[in-house]
Amino acid sequence: MASRSTYATAAMMIGWAVGGLFFGVVGDRWGRVKTLSASILVYSLFTGLCGLALSWWDFCLYRFLMGCGIGGAFAAAATLVAETMPEHSRSTCLGLFSALSVLGNMIGLAIGSQVFDPNRAYWVGTIGEQGVSGWRLAFFVGALPALLIVVVLQTLRESQQWQQARKTASENLERQLGDLRSMFGDRRWRTNTIVAVCMATAGIVGVWGVAFWSPELINHALTPPGGLERLSEAEAGRIQQEITNVKFYGSLFQDMGGFLGIAMFAPISNRIGRRRTFAGAFIISFVLVAYVFLTLDSAQKAYVMLPVMGFFNLSVMGGFVVYFPEIFPTRLRSTGTAFGYNVARLSAAAVMLLSNQIRAAVEAMDIGDPFRVGAVIISGIYFLGLFILIWAPETRGKPLMED
Repeated sequence: MASRSTYATAAMMIGWAVGGLFFGVVGDRWGRVKTLSASILVYSLFTGLCGLALSWWDFCLYRFLMGCGIGGAFAAAATLVAETMPEHSRSTCLGLFSALSVLGNMIGLAIGSQVFDPNRAYWVGTIGEQGVSGWRLAFFVGALPALLIVVVLQTLRESQQWQQARKTASENLERQLGDLRSMFGDRRWRTNTIVAVCMATAGIVGVWGVAFWSPELINHALTPPGGLERLSEAEAGRIQQEITNVKFYGSLFQDMGGFLGIAMFAPISNRIGRRRTFAGAFIISFVLVAYVFLTLDSAQKAYVMLPVMGFFNLSVMGGFVVYFPEIFPTRLRSTGTAFGYNVARLSAAAVMLLSNQIRAAVEAMDIGDPFRVGAVIISGIYFLGLFILIWAPETRGKPLMED
């Protein structure tokens, strides 16, 4: 059975998908700025409420609703950046926007390392006599982005493209904003939607379903055969502390590699094309996941391998931010971007929830270490992304679509 931490993360992923789909349509109908503000409010409010949870169940509920806000903010922000930046710098700005999300992960990791009790990070208890538990404080810090709403509403304006699309929609019923029937009824947009969903599924399952198992991989690789129970208390404590340190620094280095990978996707794809860059990232990501999960057996290898794996695994996430707004027209841009990116999160959540069953199936086949081999099998999802590129349009050097 999956652990409570897995269920909590899966709840956030499902919320990310549901909220992304809802706010994606809303972003085309209300406008990017209003939708961005609303989604930031939802994210911040329920992140803070996670710190007030009294049980595991309401904690998961808040995580789900927190995910709804995250999913909405991504589509609205990516679409707004795509439509307001000059043509020559659009992809670079989108890549930087995506890379900064990884910087947020690193800041969160640093905060967590200071205030979280690693044995209780996802255990929800009561506020003790000594004050507020460290993990609760971390979620309270996560509520601070609500302050950005004032900045967003005061400084950002809707793009001219969206304003023109809204005017056209008021005059032509066949050009309605956020129209799902149009998105699936028109062959061109339907094909692009399927392409976006399949590409995102490959990338997101690869990252959340495999690459982000790296802390578990470290624990698996560095724990002596037979476990720590067979060792003396001093020796077990020393090894456990080493594993904790390697998990922290390994995850930090992996995020640093991911930051660089996301930032580099735009300039590379501007030079050789979007489809070639995605193809290379999918192939190299599979090779690296297989190599890392099958061979990592020391702290030194973790510090070298994880940032390289993070560079390529996370680079495709930056690619989605650049590419998805380019394959949908203005009136469907937020809807299409959100649909492609967030439907894939349901697949990632399913993989996370079924991870133990997948390992059990591998173990029944008796073909090696179930954890390591299972991760490599799941990473085969990258070939779905490679295959769907056959139908993916090349958008390098082209202006955003109007219709």
